Amino acid sequence: MADYGTLKILLIEDNQHMRSIVTAILKGSGIRDVRDARDGAEGLEILRQYPADIALVDFNMFPIDGVEFTRMLRNASDSSNPYLPVIMITGHSERSRVVEARDAGVNEFVVKPLTARALLSRIDTIIMRPRPFIRCSSYFGPDRRRKADPTYGGPFRRSTDQAA
Repeated sequence: MADYGTLKILLIEDNQHMRSIVTAILKGSGIRDVRDARDGAEGLEILRQYPADIALVDFNMFPIDGVEFTRMLRNASDSSNPYLPVIMITGHSERSRVVEARDAGVNEFVVKPLTARALLSRIDTIIMRPRPFIRCSSYFGPDRRRKADPTYGGPFRRSTDQAA
């Protein structure tokens, strides 16, 4: 487990009760610097003055939900930190929702009901095993591949790849 004492967390969640639960988990693990927002629009505004290390975002919010927040964070020309790690927290675990969040550029995904172990495990993953960012015509965000496929026989992915 990492030392969380210096982390700056932005929590974007529209439900006050859930904000209290997540904040209690974070503070109980040693994270003292937690700011919160009630929706993605407020979160983007806070990021203009607050240099967060990680954003925790809810999926469903209005007017800007967690997926749209992530898209705007990653792709807007005036984004304050397009590389900010994003952990999606949601009660919607359907595959289509996970894929939508991943394709928007979310780093990690945690399903409600939230446990401290699950949340801290995702934070540890971001700190200890960060994924490189990828930019192409249709996507910018963390590499969506979790592992290399040794059986992949297709073309080389990068100009620096060596022949096997």
